[in-house]
Amino acid sequence: MNTNPSPPIAAIKPKELTLHGHTRIDNYFWLRERENPEVIAYLEAENAYTEKMMAHTKPLQEELYAEMVGRIQETDSSAPVKKGDYFYYDRTEAGKQYKIHCRKRGSLDAPEEILLDENELAANTSYFKLGILQISPNQQLLAYSTDTSGAERYTLVVKNLTTGKMLSDAVPNTFYSVEWANDNRTLFYSKQNDVWRSDRLFRHTLGSDASEDVEVYHEPDELFNVYMHKTRDEAYIVITVISMETCEQHYLDANTPHGNLTLLAPRKRGVRYFLNHRQGEFFILSNEDAPNFKVMFTAVSTPSPENWQTFIPHNPNKLLENLDLFADHLVIYGRNNGLHTLDIHSFSSDSRQPVPFPEPVYAVQGSDNPEFVTDRVRFVYTSLTTSDTTVELDMNTLEWHKIKQLPVLGGYDPANYQSERTFATAPDGTKVPISLVYRKGLKKDGSNPCLLYGYGSYGASMSPAFDQKRLSLIDRGFVYAIAHIRGGKEMGRFWYDQGKWLNKKNTFTDFIVCAQHLIREKFTSKEKLAVNGRSAGGLLMGAITVMAPELFKVVVAGVPFVDVVSTMLDETIPLTT
Repeated sequence: MNTNPSPPIAAIKPKELTLHGHTRIDNYFWLRERENPEVIAYLEAENAYTEKMMAHTKPLQEELYAEMVGRIQETDSSAPVKKGDYFYYDRTEAGKQYKIHCRKRGSLDAPEEILLDENELAANTSYFKLGILQISPNQQLLAYSTDTSGAERYTLVVKNLTTGKMLSDAVPNTFYSVEWANDNRTLFYSKQNDVWRSDRLFRHTLGSDASEDVEVYHEPDELFNVYMHKTRDEAYIVITVISMETCEQHYLDANTPHGNLTLLAPRKRGVRYFLNHRQGEFFILSNEDAPNFKVMFTAVSTPSPENWQTFIPHNPNKLLENLDLFADHLVIYGRNNGLHTLDIHSFSSDSRQPVPFPEPVYAVQGSDNPEFVTDRVRFVYTSLTTSDTTVELDMNTLEWHKIKQLPVLGGYDPANYQSERTFATAPDGTKVPISLVYRKGLKKDGSNPCLLYGYGSYGASMSPAFDQKRLSLIDRGFVYAIAHIRGGKEMGRFWYDQGKWLNKKNTFTDFIVCAQHLIREKFTSKEKLAVNGRSAGGLLMGAITVMAPELFKVVVAGVPFVDVVSTMLDETIPLTT
């Protein structure tokens, strides 16, 4: 006899919606009414049902939570980063929720100077989040922003690090971009509109009231957001105006904060470019006539696109993702056959070397590199079995210097785990990569539970990175798998194009064949296969559940983006333009 409670059923309330002469019926449009007591009652009923259905798992939930927390070293510090005379780092303390930001002058043996203790800022608030943290060029002032409401509208303030006192400056409703001019008294910051689109940049002079701040840029096009950064040599402040497909950049001499912005190249639909600066030249990562991007360069004195020259040509088999520019080196982050690549170009020797990596499945991410004149570049290396490892690479010899590795408590030994990459074949013949990790000694007999993760949207690549939380599954016999499906950009720009718009169905069928491949290769079975995805990955979960319900024992759709048409037609909510 089934004693489980009956699930709540949402009422059907047909609503006609007409657009471009086409009428559709949405039976659940009423669920969008957040203040409607019926909607609230339905959500509460869903929560109560979930609580009852999951009640018998409470001991396991508590056991898993204790395991996951037990692997975290609560008292820890980040790898110190040198900038000028100081080493900057942040640290955490057991029992405290937030970070403590610190520095030491001259050497790591010097006395610690606490710049900012987030725990003190968060005291007596029901919500706290730090937005930005920016040290002035002379390293005597700290600009930072905080949100105590949860609305993602930050108040920007400035602290004098010499006296420890706060300046009178307070700028409300700022967003995430803040940069100092080189005069140490001018700040540039961004603001967002009512639907959380970052659309304006302002200039603030220390000591003045925020009402006197000058708007230096406004972007009226609803498709574009505005961001800002400073070149590593601190020569220019760069304003990036960007949409999903197009961008343009303006730059400002950081020594003349009251000067005019200069447009590098006017926006052109489908063209994205990103500039860096070194010794009077711009190095530009551009996708014009180069879907996987190429690197161009030009003199600052002749910035127009007709003067750009090719430095690294387009490669149809290799995606260029980012550049790090130093006084004598250019670091090129890319992807080839789904895996990260790192190439080091030396200007003095006019040579280029690829960086080798020790594992067959891995991920690399750029790290903090504030120093322009250096022979070392810092990055984070990780894999499905190797916890995040901060590395300093000698750009001349390619020698690795391990700075810090994320500690994993509880006796974790990477030698007990195996990672690999396999490929499923899509209906059109495309080979789809799958990254896997499991305990060594696993028997491929179909008896193993498996959790398969997917996203496949917005060109976001899902890197095979370490996550200590998943050890609680793997140690219980799970196979953990990542399906690198189309809609991401793991295999290049075409991988993204083949998983969006009219090709979106490829995202779903790719995931299905990945599941079928794992079953066919006896990693798992239909009876033991769980799948999950969040947001746009939740859309994926909805689609594959409808298309192939027989394949999956468990489907976890986190904050699923499944009411696509009605959501995208609502201009009053974020991310719908």
